[in-house]
Amino acid sequence: MDTADGLRWAGELTLTRHDPDTGATFIIRVDSVRHGRSAGGTRAARYDSLTDALRDAARLAEAMSLKMAVSNLPMGGGKSVIALPAPRRDLDESTWRHILRLHAENIDRLNGTYWTGPDVNTNSSDMDTLSETTKFVFGRSPGRGGAGSSAHNTAVGVFEAMKATARFAGLGELDGLTVLIQGLGAVGGRLAMLAADAGAHLLVADVNADRLRWAQEFGCRPVDPDAVTSAPCDILAPCALGGLIDDAVAQRLPAAAVVGAANNILAGEHAGEILHERGVLYAPDFVSNAGGAYHLVGHEVLGWDADTVADHTADIGQTLTEVYEISSAGAVPTDAAARDLARRRAEAQP
Repeated sequence: MDTADGLRWAGELTLTRHDPDTGATFIIRVDSVRHGRSAGGTRAARYDSLTDALRDAARLAEAMSLKMAVSNLPMGGGKSVIALPAPRRDLDESTWRHILRLHAENIDRLNGTYWTGPDVNTNSSDMDTLSETTKFVFGRSPGRGGAGSSAHNTAVGVFEAMKATARFAGLGELDGLTVLIQGLGAVGGRLAMLAADAGAHLLVADVNADRLRWAQEFGCRPVDPDAVTSAPCDILAPCALGGLIDDAVAQRLPAAAVVGAANNILAGEHAGEILHERGVLYAPDFVSNAGGAYHLVGHEVLGWDADTVADHTADIGQTLTEVYEISSAGAVPTDAAARDLARRRAEAQP
C-alpha cells in the first residue's frame, strides 16, 4: 500500500504520537506478525521531517522481519523511532525519562504485538525505565531480569560475517587485510578489537575524539569521517547510521567487500546492483548483524544458554556463505539472494 509518507510499505500497522510538551514524536511500525509477535529496537534521533522518520522506521522494521526469518527466529519484525527535538546528549535526564515513559505507554497499548530493545541512542538502562511501565521489553540489565546489552554479540556476528566474506571474496584470512571501520560505538569498538586481534590493519573513523584516541592505543589509524567511502581498503565496515552507500558511492567505492553492523547500509536497491556489477562483495546487514537478535531473543524468549547463543552467532558466517552461493548461482545481487533465503526459511517455519 502507499502510505502517507510516500513510501510503498506492506507492513501490518503504524502507531504515531506527538508530545507537545517535549516536542518528541513517537513512531512504532510493525512489519510482520506472521511468524510470531514482532520485535525491534528503539532508535532515538533527530530527523529533518516526519516523513523521514516514518520512512526510516518502515525500512528498519522490514529489515527486522528479514533478520528474524533468515536467522530462523520465531518472531516478526518491527521498529520504534523517537524523533527528538534536540540531540540526545542535549536532553536533561528528567525530559528523557518523560519521553521514555510515553514511549512505554505506546508499546503497552499494542498489548504484546510489538516488543522493543536497545538501538541507536538507547541502552539497557533505558530498557529498565521502559519496563517500569510495560513488560514488552528486551535487553533490560541483568539485575532487572534481562539479557543486558547485545552489542558484544552483534560485534561477534559481524566479525564472523567478515571472515566468511573475506574467504568467499578470495581475500583469505583477515590477517594482513586492511579493514576500515566507520563508527566506534558499542558494536564498532568491539569489532575493531576483534579484527585487530585477528591481525587486520585497522583504519577507523568516528566523530568522537575520545573514541579515536582509544582506538589508536591498539594500533588503529584514524581516517577523516568524510573520507570513509574514498579511502582504499579491503573491507569497509559501516557501523554507524545507515544509508552510507548510495548509487554514486557504489560506483566508486575502493573496497573489495562491505561488511558492517549498521542497519540499511545501502541507500537503495540499485546501489546493491552496482556493487554486484563491480564485483564488490556486499554482506546484507540483516544477515551480518543478527548476533544481537540471537542474544536477546535467544536468551529472553527461547531460553538459550550462553553457549547456544554463541553457536548460533558463529553460524552467521555459514548463512552468509549460503547467501553468496545463491547470488553466484543466480547471478543476482547478494541483497536479493539474502531476501530469497529469508523467504525460503520463513516458508519452512511451522
